[in-house]
This record gives sequence, C-alpha cells and structure tokens, in this order.
Amino acid sequence: MFDYFAWLFANLYWLLTYVVPFLAVLTVIVFVHEMGHYLVARWNGIAIQTFSIGFGRELFGWNDKAGTRWRLSAIPLGGYVRFVGDMDAASTPDNEAIANADPELAPRLFANKNVWQRIAVVAAGPAANVILTFVILYALLLGYGRYTIPPVVGEVIAGSPAAAAGLAPGDVIIAVDGYAVRGFEDFQRLVATSPERAVTVTLERGSDTETLVLVPEATEVADRFGNMQRIGRIGVSRDVEQTDVTLYRPGPIEAIGMTSEEIRFIVQRTAAFLGDFFVGRGDVEQLGGPIKVAKVSGEVATLGVVALINLMALLSLNIGIFNLLPVPMLDGGHLMYYLFEAVRGRPLSMKVQEIGFRIGFALVLSLMVFTLFNDTLFAHLGILR
Repeated sequence: MFDYFAWLFANLYWLLTYVVPFLAVLTVIVFVHEMGHYLVARWNGIAIQTFSIGFGRELFGWNDKAGTRWRLSAIPLGGYVRFVGDMDAASTPDNEAIANADPELAPRLFANKNVWQRIAVVAAGPAANVILTFVILYALLLGYGRYTIPPVVGEVIAGSPAAAAGLAPGDVIIAVDGYAVRGFEDFQRLVATSPERAVTVTLERGSDTETLVLVPEATEVADRFGNMQRIGRIGVSRDVEQTDVTLYRPGPIEAIGMTSEEIRFIVQRTAAFLGDFFVGRGDVEQLGGPIKVAKVSGEVATLGVVALINLMALLSLNIGIFNLLPVPMLDGGHLMYYLFEAVRGRPLSMKVQEIGFRIGFALVLSLMVFTLFNDTLFAHLGILR
C-alpha cells in the first residue's frame, strides 16, 4: 500500500511540476497563433469550419453564430484553423468540395480568395506569435525594469581569446555585433550565445573608441538545474559589489526600442542556430521536442510565474520562426507556394503541391521522432554526446 501511494505521489508531482506548466504555456501560444489566422481570415470574409486547440478526438466544443466549430481536442500538442473547403487540418484544398460548393458560399472559400489575401491569412499566425512575444517582453520591462551592472571589464585571463584580441581591464563595452550593451550581463549573454563564432566588440578605452574581433571558445557548463549547455567564453570577469547593481527602468518609448532589439537578437540567434545544421556545425543535443520543452517549463516554473511568462515569450517567438520554415505542412511552406503563384501568375499544379506536402509531412514527422528519441533514449544513453 505504501509503494502505491509513493508511486501515486511521484506521478502527481511530475504531472503538476512539468505537464501542467508546459500545457499552460503551449495552450496560450497555440491559441494566439491560431487566433492570428482566424482573425485575418474573418476580416477577409473567409468561411471557417473549425478552430481547434489540440488534435484528435474532440473533448468538448461549441458552434458560434458564424458556423465555426470551436473545440478542445484530446492531443494538446498544437492546434489548427480549418477553412470550409479544406481537406484536412493542414489546409490541403479539397478540389471536389470546392468545385461543388454552393454559389453563395464559393466566394467565401479560402481557395477562391486572391493570392495576397491567402498570404495575409497564413502569415498572420507567425505574426501573432511575434506580437505576443513583444507584448510580454515590453510589459515585463516596463513593469519590473532590469537589474544591471556597469559593462566594465575587470580581469582578462592570460592566453584567452579576450587577451589575444587585445581586451584590457577597465575597457567599457559599448556594443557586440551591433547590439547595444547596457550592462555587463548583456556582454556576457552576447558572448555566451556565440560559441566558436566571431563577434565584433565595440569599446571605449579612455577617450578612444575601438573595435575588436574575437572568437569565443565553446565550453560545456551546467545550468542551475544541472542541464549541460554549450556556451561561448572569452576569458574575462568582473568583481561585483552590491553598490554596482542598479535597477534600470526605461520609459515607454525607450522600452519599445529595447524590446524590439531583444526580439531581433532572439531571431538572429535562432536563425544562426538553424543555419548551423545546414553546414553540419549544429549541436544536435540542443534540439528538443515536447518532452524537453515540458522539462524546461517545469524547471522554469520553480522560479516563479514571471519566469514562466518570460519563457512563454521566448517559445512563442521560436514557434513563429519554426512555422516560417519553407516546409510544406508548415505556414512557411504555404507561403512558399503562394509566393510562387504570385510571381508566376498561376498556382503550382496540384500534383506538385501534393508531392511537396508529402515531403513536408515526412520531414516534420522525422523531426518529431528524432527529438522524441533525443529527449528520451539518446539523452539517457548518452548517444550524440
């Protein structure tokens, strides 16, 4: 009996610690993404059949006055907006249904809208993710400000990349790769996210402004939860006194610029991360699927609601970027088809589109299977390490 209660408690703890925060974060992100598609579709007079959070069997739902079925489904790992005339949740056109559509309904079918309306509807999902990220980061910055310390170099380790590049104690860091450095923590983050990648450092030395180029060394370190991370280090440090730490609160206008720069930074680093895989330099250990995201969500949730909301902003932006990849089945694949149509003046043949969707499905499924094994079996056995 004791073993049963211990097992029950352990599983309940796992559910509350990891699954609940993960589903809470994912549900908000998916809802906002699909709402972007939905709103722009409604503004363009498109008939919408289903708005679903999750896939698979419907758990509960209702019909609104416009005839749209709003539903919560059994597999809460995504969602979709299905238009009238779609064959499936991936918005594959049902040519037979479109051809036989009621004359009054035909002008409201997604497939019968002009190409720029279709592009707007598809792009609205990722755009909604970017907007969500901006709103969260902007609100947190205005509400809480940020703690910062002066970006002054303290010690430079002999033989380090910093020493080789000419950094010296007392240098004041102004920018890294064009990103403004307002505190030493900015400098650390910009360097840490660029392992084995050349960075341009702009600094003040006395009355002079100088620019140096250096390449951070890749180092494996454990975060506060014991997860190994590959980061860049250049061999500088700084002693911090309590009086060095200040709370900086930007005004509403300045916060817009700071938030925009933060989003630009995340997009640039994400693009670089994805680009590394195309040249064979990517770290596959950093790829994660739902299990890894659930684990991270649970860990971050222990730091408080604000930290979890901040994670939501980061995940929202990354999901938006991922959806823009030119892979059929994703928003980016649909945009690729429609841009071809806009340039050619006519859509690609259904045969070509169908082949593309099959390839896209295979790629997405392969990625899902790989991340599943990477999060579980590979991580447990140490494969790919």
